[in-house]
Order: sequence, then C-alpha cells, then structure tokens
Amino acid sequence: MRNKEKGFSLIELLIVVAIILIIAAIAIPNLLRAKIAANQASAVGSLRTLNTSCIAYSTSYGQFPAALTNLGPIASGSTASSTSADLIDSVLSAGTKSGYTFVYTAGASNQSYTITATPITAATTGQSMYFTDQSGVIRVNTTGSGANASSTPIG
Repeated sequence: MRNKEKGFSLIELLIVVAIILIIAAIAIPNLLRAKIAANQASAVGSLRTLNTSCIAYSTSYGQFPAALTNLGPIASGSTASSTSADLIDSVLSAGTKSGYTFVYTAGASNQSYTITATPITAATTGQSMYFTDQSGVIRVNTTGSGANASSTPIG
C-alpha cells in the first residue's frame, strides 16, 4: 500500500497563480479608470468650492481675492482678514489637490478672476482640463489643450 502525500501539486499551484494573474489583469485597468474619474470629480468639486469662497470673500471685502492663498486658513491666534480669509483648506490654497493643479488669476482691480484646473499627469491623474470664472460656470476641455471661457460648460 502506498502512502499518499498531503498537499498541493505544482500544477495545482500554477493554475491558482494563473487565475490570480488573469483577475489582476482585468481589475487593474478598471481601478486606474476609477481613480481618474475620482480625481476629475474632485477637481470639479474643488472649483465649486473655490467659486463659493470667492463670492463669500467678495461679499466680505468688496473685491475678489488677489491670490488663491488669500482664501486659505488663518495662522493660529489670528482672525480672518483679506490676506487669509479662512474659506478653504491649506491643501487647496496651495494650488494642488487630487492630482490637479489649480491656477488662480485675478482680473483688473480684483473685480474678476479666472481659475484653471489642469491634471498633473494626464495619463494617470486626469484627462479633462477645467476653467471657471466669476460667472460660476465650470467649463471642460477634453482635447488636451487648456480649458478657457469658450470651452463646453459641464452639465
């Protein structure tokens, strides 16, 4: 009578590894697409936050902020002022969030502004570029060139 060894054969282990690799090959591209979609949604949300913050700043100080950092947090022990209004977090006021770079440009006499959101790396962080101004309309460009006032509004 032969003693039967307990355990898995090499073939069985190779089949399991092959199945795991096939599942990973299917899942990883979907994960990357989901991450890009999340970054793009975050960029739109951040632009909405910036528009709302600029309107609140304008209501308080009679003009739009001169720079994105003017909307940022206050130093400890200080109160809100026109140079640090405490309307957005320190990450967004630094100009980079969720794979996008935000560029704020003040208009003449700080009576208008434009904000653009551009992906840091188009292949991995986002594929759309965004634009907004004091009108509050967020516009998108997916062709690779920067978004501007004539780009398509988002729905």
